Amino acid sequence: MATDQDDGHEAQPGSTAYLLQEMQLYGYRPFEDEPDHRPLPDDRIAGGAVAEMFDALVSCLIDTRIEPDLEDLAWGVVNVFHRASERIERELDDNEQAQKRLQREQDGSEVKSVELERKIAEGITMIERRDTMEFFRDAAADQFRIHIRKPWLPRSGPMVNHKALTSAVLDSRKALDKRAWEKQRVFDPDGVRIAFTGGADCNDHQRIYAVLDKVLAQLPNLILMHGATPTGAERIAACWARDRGVPQDPYRPDWNRHKKAAPFKRNDVMLEKMPRGVIVFPGTGIQDNLADKARKMGIRVWDFRNRARD
Repeated sequence: MATDQDDGHEAQPGSTAYLLQEMQLYGYRPFEDEPDHRPLPDDRIAGGAVAEMFDALVSCLIDTRIEPDLEDLAWGVVNVFHRASERIERELDDNEQAQKRLQREQDGSEVKSVELERKIAEGITMIERRDTMEFFRDAAADQFRIHIRKPWLPRSGPMVNHKALTSAVLDSRKALDKRAWEKQRVFDPDGVRIAFTGGADCNDHQRIYAVLDKVLAQLPNLILMHGATPTGAERIAACWARDRGVPQDPYRPDWNRHKKAAPFKRNDVMLEKMPRGVIVFPGTGIQDNLADKARKMGIRVWDFRNRARD
């Protein structure tokens, strides 16, 4: 049977051969809500395309009676990409709310888990699309400044650049987003939450493992809350949870918002979840603050700050 390839012609869009070719090359079905695995535009090629676009427009209109309209037309070209990035940002807000809803609805089933994974993948794609549009907008704004000799500014709203477009940055963000989600997801929201706190200089991993093993033996549906400190006791507790397959619920301090008070504000957020108990290992005033507040709220505290080794 003769095919398009046999005739030496490329498959035409809309044909069965074209559909099969697209599925083979890119692993997706056009016009359906499926992941698109095609690469992002190359930044150098994209920048060159924008420059050629402006060169063609200016060379066509300069020294003609349409030249007075050149500034508005060039402004509109930049605005096309600016509005596209804003539209995707609104879609990203909706995706974020959907992710939060699905996080609350997690019941340990594979169906709910897959739904959440799909929303996360869609969110990552939206971030890449938004950043790409912002790259095009910024490249067009540079061309506007070069040809019109004035900066490009939107008529309303801010002009935000979330991130420069590079494949390395996008790949890194995707990996970090996936890792952060894996740390934070909780497959059993009805489990027993136990908060853990310890200082960055506390490295008694054998004792921490032993204490947490005893708690896990009594509470098989344990969910471990901790402050996500990258070193010390809380890091060891996070490694224990990973090794034991225990769901984690980390609470990182918001340093940008609360400055020096961030760890104490984080303590308040943790206690708002009303954990069944709080395990306290040696540390600083941050650990003392969490223990004191927990006691005042009637939450049980297992204090290992001043106990001798077992």
